[in-house]
Amino acid sequence: MVSERKFISENVRRVLLKEHIRKEVERAGFGGLEIQRTPMGTRVTLIAERPGMVIGKDGRAIKNLTETIEKKFAFDNPQIEVEEVKNPNLNANIMARKLADSLERGWKFRRAGHSTVQKIMEAGAKGCQVIIAGKLTGERHRTAKFTAGHIKHSGETASIWMEKGYATALTKPGILGVKVLIMNPDAKLPDEIRILTAEKGMEEKKPEKTEEKKKEEKKEEVKKASNIIKKLKKKIKEPGVLEEVEV
Repeated sequence: MVSERKFISENVRRVLLKEHIRKEVERAGFGGLEIQRTPMGTRVTLIAERPGMVIGKDGRAIKNLTETIEKKFAFDNPQIEVEEVKNPNLNANIMARKLADSLERGWKFRRAGHSTVQKIMEAGAKGCQVIIAGKLTGERHRTAKFTAGHIKHSGETASIWMEKGYATALTKPGILGVKVLIMNPDAKLPDEIRILTAEKGMEEKKPEKTEEKKKEEKKEEVKKASNIIKKLKKKIKEPGVLEEVEV
């Protein structure tokens, strides 16, 4: 029980740290967070759309963030590394935050959902799904889904190639929940089959003849034989010397 409690408390602490950093660097475009234990301490890798805003002038912002992580969350010797997102349109957290901002600015949920899906697919994703839940058109709660391409919800394919992002939008009717699912462009699906061509020096196997082709060949041989027999009969009936018949 002691090890289980320790495991749960450690994960709770990591989730709280992620939520805290998300709020602190929201303007910089929070793209994700990775926490690793090292012999020297704790390495925190922060993925952001605008790393300059995370670091701050003369590194003040990142120093304050490091002190907060060490004091408030009790991580040993935290070292923060900031990475820039290569393609923001393929990052689920960034796209979820942008969609929530659009809803807060007054965009209709259908327009915002379709435009988000279009941007993600144009960036090269194999598939994406946008889910918006809350008071969309009236007092009752409802859910709207916008899907394009391939989406996996379970199994090894989903755990490896699917990225999920969450955000909330504060609107006049109430709070709307936003969820974005993106399938990586490099995803390899189990049902995809790749056929390799024969290399140089290797003989390619000839396709086997089907029964229909075999029947057609037999019919042609029978026709040829019957034509030869007819020609021979005509020559035999004619008087004179028999001429050669081409076979």
